[in-house]
Amino acid sequence: MYKVRAILDTQEDVIRTLLIDEKKSLEELHFSVAKAFGFDGQEMASFYRTDEEWNQGEEIPLFNMAEAGEGLSMAICMVHETLRNTNDKLIYVYDFLHMWTFYIELIDQTDENISENKVILSVGEVPTEAPDKEFKAEDIHSGLNDDFKDEFESLDDFDFDNY
Repeated sequence: MYKVRAILDTQEDVIRTLLIDEKKSLEELHFSVAKAFGFDGQEMASFYRTDEEWNQGEEIPLFNMAEAGEGLSMAICMVHETLRNTNDKLIYVYDFLHMWTFYIELIDQTDENISENKVILSVGEVPTEAPDKEFKAEDIHSGLNDDFKDEFESLDDFDFDNY
């Protein structure tokens, strides 16, 4: 069994710790997290692989929208294959219209056996509306004009009438 912590991306602390069967699919984890936060699990959602800094990586969508036999989906990705080690992380986005965003982290692996996934810790209340998201990216243009030397700068002084 895995102990997984799910933290809602809000100003207030809204945290759920779940005990889940690591042999289940990410689709089962999706339904468990959605239910733990009071959602019905019927909206589109995706998990995203992430690094230690929570930088968003490869998407694992609820449904595979790629060509047959290509691409990932929650149904074919197992929890134990995705979260292999303690402190492994995922970003979970539920309901793309409202963008409920959660930080998912494997916090412990236990020998305890349960018949179905369950919430073992609940902290905070889910707000009635999803918090506004601030989308930001690195400025790819920063530093481009620093010490820029135009090699054709002298052409402005050139008199083309002489030719």
